[in-house]
Amino acid sequence: MHAHVVVADDDEGQAELVRRYLQHEGHDVTVVHDGRAALEAVRSRTPDLLVLDVMMPRVGGLDVCRIIRSEPPLVDLPVLMLTARSAEDDLLLGLDLGADDYMTKPFSPRELMARIRSLLRRGARQTSAEPETILRAGPLVVDQARHEIRVHDRVIDSTPGEFRILELLAEHPGQVFTRAQILMHLHGYDRHITNRTVDMHVMNIRKKIEVDARRARLLVTVYGVGYKISDQVDAAPGSEAPGSRR
Repeated sequence: MHAHVVVADDDEGQAELVRRYLQHEGHDVTVVHDGRAALEAVRSRTPDLLVLDVMMPRVGGLDVCRIIRSEPPLVDLPVLMLTARSAEDDLLLGLDLGADDYMTKPFSPRELMARIRSLLRRGARQTSAEPETILRAGPLVVDQARHEIRVHDRVIDSTPGEFRILELLAEHPGQVFTRAQILMHLHGYDRHITNRTVDMHVMNIRKKIEVDARRARLLVTVYGVGYKISDQVDAAPGSEAPGSRR
Protein backbone atom coordinates (compact mmCIF):
# COMPACT_ATOMS: atom_id res chain seq x y z
CA MET A 1 0.00 0.00 0.00
CA HIS A 2 1.45 3.34 -1.08
CA ALA A 3 0.45 6.32 1.05
CA HIS A 4 1.41 9.92 1.72
CA VAL A 5 2.32 10.45 5.37
CA VAL A 6 3.13 13.76 7.06
CA VAL A 7 5.47 13.44 10.06
CA ALA A 8 5.46 16.47 12.37
CA ASP A 9 8.12 16.28 15.09
CA ASP A 10 10.58 18.91 16.33
CA ASP A 11 13.09 16.17 17.18
CA GLU A 12 14.88 16.06 13.82
CA GLY A 13 16.70 12.80 14.57
CA GLN A 14 13.52 11.01 15.53
CA ALA A 15 11.63 12.45 12.55
CA GLU A 16 14.37 11.25 10.21
CA LEU A 17 14.21 7.75 11.72
CA VAL A 18 10.45 7.61 11.17
CA ARG A 19 10.94 8.90 7.62
CA ARG A 20 13.39 6.10 6.80
CA TYR A 21 11.07 3.41 8.12
CA LEU A 22 8.13 4.81 6.17
CA GLN A 23 10.11 5.16 2.95
CA HIS A 24 11.38 1.61 3.37
CA GLU A 25 7.73 0.48 3.26
CA GLY A 26 7.18 2.46 0.06
CA HIS A 27 5.43 5.54 1.40
CA ASP A 28 5.78 9.16 0.32
CA VAL A 29 6.84 11.16 3.38
CA THR A 30 6.75 14.86 4.22
CA VAL A 31 8.63 15.87 7.39
CA VAL A 32 8.06 19.15 9.24
CA HIS A 33 9.35 20.35 12.59
CA ASP A 34 6.72 22.75 13.97
CA GLY A 35 2.96 22.95 14.23
CA ARG A 36 2.47 25.77 11.76
CA ALA A 37 4.39 23.87 9.10
CA ALA A 38 2.28 20.79 9.87
CA LEU A 39 -0.90 22.73 9.19
CA GLU A 40 0.51 24.07 5.94
CA ALA A 41 1.56 20.56 4.85
CA VAL A 42 -1.81 18.91 5.43
CA ARG A 43 -3.72 21.81 3.91
CA SER A 44 -1.65 21.97 0.74
CA ARG A 45 -1.95 18.25 0.00
CA THR A 46 -4.26 16.20 2.17
CA PRO A 47 -2.20 13.16 3.27
CA ASP A 48 -3.38 9.67 4.13
CA LEU A 49 -2.03 9.96 7.68
CA LEU A 50 -0.54 12.52 10.05
CA VAL A 51 2.03 11.43 12.66
CA LEU A 52 1.92 14.33 15.11
CA ASP A 53 4.16 15.12 18.07
CA VAL A 54 2.40 16.82 20.97
CA MET A 55 5.27 19.09 22.05
CA MET A 56 6.20 21.34 19.11
CA PRO A 57 7.10 25.02 18.69
CA ARG A 58 4.87 27.72 17.14
CA VAL A 59 1.69 25.63 17.32
CA GLY A 60 1.51 22.66 19.68
CA GLY A 61 0.37 19.25 18.50
CA LEU A 62 -2.88 19.33 20.48
CA ASP A 63 -3.78 22.67 18.88
CA VAL A 64 -2.92 21.28 15.44
CA CYS A 65 -5.27 18.37 16.06
CA ARG A 66 -8.02 20.72 17.27
CA ILE A 67 -7.66 22.92 14.19
CA ILE A 68 -7.71 20.17 11.57
CA ARG A 69 -10.75 18.55 13.16
CA SER A 70 -12.61 21.83 12.59
CA GLU A 71 -11.77 22.00 8.87
CA PRO A 72 -14.07 19.87 6.64
CA PRO A 73 -11.37 18.70 4.18
CA LEU A 74 -9.30 17.35 7.08
CA VAL A 75 -11.91 16.21 9.58
CA ASP A 76 -11.44 12.51 8.73
CA LEU A 77 -7.64 12.61 8.39
CA PRO A 78 -6.19 9.78 10.55
CA VAL A 79 -3.94 11.22 13.28
CA LEU A 80 -1.43 9.26 15.33
CA MET A 81 -0.06 11.35 18.19
CA LEU A 82 3.38 10.98 19.73
CA THR A 83 3.75 12.21 23.28
CA ALA A 84 6.29 12.10 26.08
CA ARG A 85 3.42 12.60 28.48
CA SER A 86 1.91 9.55 30.12
CA ALA A 87 -0.68 11.19 32.40
CA GLU A 88 -4.22 9.97 31.72
CA ASP A 89 -5.55 13.53 31.39
CA ASP A 90 -3.15 14.24 28.51
CA LEU A 91 -4.11 11.03 26.71
CA LEU A 92 -7.80 11.76 27.21
CA LEU A 93 -7.35 15.26 25.84
CA GLY A 94 -5.60 13.98 22.73
CA LEU A 95 -8.37 11.45 22.06
CA ASP A 96 -11.05 14.04 22.81
CA LEU A 97 -9.54 16.40 20.25
CA GLY A 98 -9.76 13.74 17.57
CA ALA A 99 -6.55 11.69 17.62
CA ASP A 100 -7.13 8.16 16.33
CA ASP A 101 -4.20 6.62 18.18
CA TYR A 102 -1.26 7.62 20.36
CA MET A 103 2.17 6.35 21.37
CA THR A 104 4.21 7.50 24.32
CA LYS A 105 7.94 8.11 23.95
CA PRO A 106 10.27 6.35 23.84
CA PHE A 107 8.66 3.95 21.40
CA SER A 108 9.67 1.05 19.20
CA PRO A 109 9.86 2.06 15.51
CA ARG A 110 8.57 -1.40 14.58
CA GLU A 111 5.52 -0.93 16.80
CA LEU A 112 4.97 2.52 15.31
CA MET A 113 5.00 1.00 11.82
CA ALA A 114 2.46 -1.62 12.93
CA ARG A 115 0.17 1.13 14.20
CA ILE A 116 0.59 3.09 10.96
CA ARG A 117 -0.16 0.04 8.82
CA SER A 118 -3.32 -0.57 10.83
CA LEU A 119 -4.55 3.02 10.37
CA LEU A 120 -3.77 2.99 6.65
CA ARG A 121 -5.52 -0.35 6.11
CA ARG A 122 -8.58 0.88 7.92
CA GLY A 123 -8.69 3.97 5.72
CA ALA A 124 -8.45 1.80 2.61
CA ARG A 125 -11.30 -0.42 3.84
CA GLN A 126 -13.50 2.62 4.40
CA THR A 127 -12.76 3.93 0.90
CA SER A 128 -13.67 0.63 -0.77
CA ALA A 129 -16.59 -0.26 1.49
CA GLU A 130 -20.05 -1.21 0.29
CA PRO A 131 -22.64 1.61 0.09
CA GLU A 132 -23.22 2.99 3.58
CA THR A 133 -26.42 2.69 5.57
CA ILE A 134 -28.14 4.44 8.44
CA LEU A 135 -27.94 2.55 11.74
CA ARG A 136 -30.58 3.18 14.41
CA ALA A 137 -30.65 2.15 18.05
CA GLY A 138 -33.30 3.93 20.10
CA PRO A 139 -32.53 7.66 19.98
CA LEU A 140 -29.09 7.02 18.45
CA VAL A 141 -28.67 7.35 14.68
CA VAL A 142 -25.36 6.61 12.96
CA ASP A 143 -25.41 7.96 9.40
CA GLN A 144 -22.45 6.31 7.71
CA ALA A 145 -22.82 8.21 4.43
CA ARG A 146 -22.73 11.58 6.18
CA HIS A 147 -20.31 10.33 8.86
CA GLU A 148 -22.74 11.84 11.33
CA ILE A 149 -24.03 10.94 14.80
CA ARG A 150 -27.47 12.09 15.95
CA VAL A 151 -29.16 11.63 19.31
CA HIS A 152 -32.78 12.73 19.67
CA ASP A 153 -32.47 14.38 16.23
CA ARG A 154 -29.51 16.49 17.33
CA VAL A 155 -26.13 16.22 15.62
CA ILE A 156 -23.31 15.22 17.97
CA ASP A 157 -19.70 16.13 17.28
CA SER A 158 -17.58 12.98 17.29
CA THR A 159 -13.98 12.06 16.63
CA PRO A 160 -13.22 9.29 14.10
CA GLY A 161 -12.54 6.80 16.91
CA GLU A 162 -15.79 7.67 18.69
CA PHE A 163 -17.72 7.33 15.45
CA ARG A 164 -16.33 3.86 14.80
CA ILE A 165 -17.21 2.66 18.30
CA LEU A 166 -20.79 3.92 18.02
CA GLU A 167 -21.00 2.46 14.51
CA LEU A 168 -20.07 -0.99 15.84
CA LEU A 169 -22.40 -0.87 18.84
CA ALA A 170 -25.35 0.64 16.95
CA GLU A 171 -25.16 -2.11 14.35
CA HIS A 172 -25.83 -4.64 17.13
CA PRO A 173 -28.05 -2.94 19.77
CA GLY A 174 -28.25 -4.95 22.96
CA GLN A 175 -25.16 -7.02 22.12
CA VAL A 176 -22.26 -6.74 24.56
CA PHE A 177 -18.80 -6.15 23.10
CA THR A 178 -15.66 -6.71 25.11
CA ARG A 179 -12.91 -4.11 25.13
CA ALA A 180 -10.77 -6.46 23.05
CA GLN A 181 -13.51 -6.73 20.40
CA ILE A 182 -13.88 -2.96 20.26
CA LEU A 183 -10.13 -2.55 19.91
CA MET A 184 -10.20 -5.09 17.10
CA HIS A 185 -12.83 -3.02 15.29
CA LEU A 186 -10.77 0.14 15.80
CA HIS A 187 -7.31 -1.11 14.96
CA GLY A 188 -7.13 -4.73 13.80
CA TYR A 189 -4.94 -7.57 15.06
CA ASP A 190 -1.63 -5.73 15.10
CA ARG A 191 -2.39 -3.74 18.24
CA HIS A 192 -0.10 -3.37 21.20
CA ILE A 193 -2.16 -1.06 23.36
CA THR A 194 -4.11 -1.43 26.59
CA ASN A 195 -7.86 -1.78 26.88
CA ARG A 196 -7.82 1.51 28.78
CA THR A 197 -7.99 3.26 25.41
CA VAL A 198 -11.55 1.97 24.96
CA ASP A 199 -12.54 3.26 28.40
CA MET A 200 -11.19 6.71 27.47
CA HIS A 201 -13.23 6.76 24.27
CA VAL A 202 -16.37 5.61 26.09
CA MET A 203 -15.93 8.29 28.75
CA ASN A 204 -15.74 10.97 26.06
CA ILE A 205 -18.69 9.54 24.10
CA ARG A 206 -20.90 9.54 27.19
CA LYS A 207 -20.20 13.22 27.80
CA LYS A 208 -21.63 13.88 24.36
CA ILE A 209 -24.60 11.53 24.02
CA GLU A 210 -25.91 11.02 27.55
CA VAL A 211 -28.11 13.44 29.48
CA ASP A 212 -26.11 12.47 32.59
CA ALA A 213 -22.75 10.85 31.75
CA ARG A 214 -22.47 9.49 35.30
CA ARG A 215 -25.73 7.55 34.87
CA ALA A 216 -25.45 6.26 31.34
CA ARG A 217 -28.66 4.92 29.82
CA LEU A 218 -27.66 4.63 26.16
CA LEU A 219 -24.03 3.45 26.12
CA VAL A 220 -24.02 1.18 29.13
CA THR A 221 -21.42 -0.89 30.94
CA VAL A 222 -21.95 -4.60 31.45
CA TYR A 223 -19.66 -5.08 34.41
CA GLY A 224 -16.96 -7.67 33.96
CA VAL A 225 -17.72 -7.98 30.25
CA GLY A 226 -17.71 -4.74 28.25
CA TYR A 227 -20.09 -2.22 26.67
CA LYS A 228 -23.30 -2.16 24.65
CA ILE A 229 -25.88 0.21 23.23
CA SER A 230 -29.05 -0.37 25.22
CA ASP A 231 -32.03 -1.60 23.22
CA GLN A 232 -34.37 -0.48 26.02
CA VAL A 233 -34.04 3.30 25.58
CA ASP A 234 -37.02 5.22 24.19
CA ALA A 235 -36.33 6.83 20.81
CA ALA A 236 -38.66 9.76 21.53
CA PRO A 237 -36.91 13.16 21.73
CA GLY A 238 -35.69 14.05 25.18
CA SER A 239 -33.31 16.42 26.85
CA GLU A 240 -30.43 17.72 24.77
CA ALA A 241 -27.28 15.74 25.32
CA PRO A 242 -24.09 17.52 26.36
CA GLY A 243 -21.83 18.31 23.43
CA SER A 244 -24.63 18.45 20.87
CA ARG A 245 -25.29 21.16 18.32
CA ARG A 246 -28.22 22.06 16.09
